Amino acid sequence: MARPPIGSAGQAGRRRPERRVTVIPTASPADFRVTLDVVRGCLLGLALGDALGAPHEGGLLERLVWRVVGRTRLGERRWTDDTQMTLDVVESLLARGAVHQDDLARRFARSQHWSRGYGPGAARVLGRIRRGDSWEHASRSVYPEGSFGNGAAMRAPILGVVYACDAESLDDAVTRSAVITHAHPLAIEGALIVARATAAAAMGLAMREHIEHAADGAALAPYRARLRIAADWLSQNTSVPIATVRDQLGNGIAAVDSCVTALYLAVSRLDSPFMTLHEAAVALGGDVDTISAMAGAIWGARHGGAALPAEPLASLEDRDRLERLASDLARIDWSRSGDGPRR
Repeated sequence: MARPPIGSAGQAGRRRPERRVTVIPTASPADFRVTLDVVRGCLLGLALGDALGAPHEGGLLERLVWRVVGRTRLGERRWTDDTQMTLDVVESLLARGAVHQDDLARRFARSQHWSRGYGPGAARVLGRIRRGDSWEHASRSVYPEGSFGNGAAMRAPILGVVYACDAESLDDAVTRSAVITHAHPLAIEGALIVARATAAAAMGLAMREHIEHAADGAALAPYRARLRIAADWLSQNTSVPIATVRDQLGNGIAAVDSCVTALYLAVSRLDSPFMTLHEAAVALGGDVDTISAMAGAIWGARHGGAALPAEPLASLEDRDRLERLASDLARIDWSRSGDGPRR
């Protein structure tokens, strides 16, 4: 749930890619297939991390607001824009067979509601689209150089699962989804890092080695530095104080301050129960729901939906819808899903 607007103003907004993005192979075993359990793990893990993290998001005022809106009329744990935009991606994929940008932009705009915690910048972009503006113009009119927030990354994990065996299609799908609202290179690369990590987790790859390769291939220096820090910590196999994680990787709403953080939280706790990941995200502070959502998706893609904790999952908002969409998504062989992304 990204609150303040993040765009072209400020130092990060002026950054540009320093070298061409290197596609990191998502190491596709020939026999790997996207299973229902993997899709459920990613989708439900993201939604659960989001819903559990939302009450701890932001400052005192935001937490007080969430005490009012944080449960549905049925008493379910409400999720935020992180999950809503992910569901928009899933429903658009099912309807169009690929990342269809115009369709996805319309879905984003129709779904936007204040109770989901959309940031003011994203709300302005989506409001313009809802009033008939093209997504290209709407996004650039609000963020001339593109938003560098984590809104593209938070909806990227499911694309990592869908396109796990095809690195080129994965990168293309994630980029096409990202630029609708977050066209800055920092936002796009953050989304790619999260999606590729989710793919690696789903396929059971060695995650520390994946992070090392990701650091070598990162196009932007801030990501290279953070990924190398995370890889070093994992290689030492020691517990890193949460304050150190916050100081060196970040906990903010900018993609560069949250994507590697979420990846590290997930990978460092892959052998621990899901709730330990949530507890770490809460202790970290900052953009708790989005960091918890991204980390939850990676953890869930690795372990599957059956490994998620039953009690909080039972009270998750719109659980039936999430289960249905996961089932629909898992029925399709995305390695043979037609002619690829299209407008």
